[in-house]
Amino acid sequence: MYTYPFRPATPYVAVDGIIKIFDNEKFLGIVLIERKNPPLGVALPGGFVEIGESVQDALLREMREETSLDVEIIRIFNVYSDPKRDPRFHTVSVTFECKASQMPKANDDAKKAAIYKLEEIPWKRLVFDHAKILRDFLEDRSCI
Repeated sequence: MYTYPFRPATPYVAVDGIIKIFDNEKFLGIVLIERKNPPLGVALPGGFVEIGESVQDALLREMREETSLDVEIIRIFNVYSDPKRDPRFHTVSVTFECKASQMPKANDDAKKAAIYKLEEIPWKRLVFDHAKILRDFLEDRSCI
């Protein structure tokens, strides 16, 4: 493995999960978390990819850590990389569409985890660029 003589200045890689919850075949809504740490507000569950970890493994780990859910990955939905998407520093997020059939339970740095019907998404409380991600998702006719 090649080691750089310097640390490249690159964005942090993160994952976000749009978790669709089903009761048998019935769609109940998506999971959002209330954050314990700044920036405070409501967000898609997610977090950073660790060194030596694939983005898919990071997604499964982060979903389990924040929502206690074992999710099934449906697809990579999109990649979001606006340098202003995270007020802390530049991040690139690989956003996945997932599904689960259990009820979420907050864990790790999530203060609360809940299922939101699509018409009840708290748009004004969403942090990062998660309002844009969810609008893009809802415009995609294959999402539900």
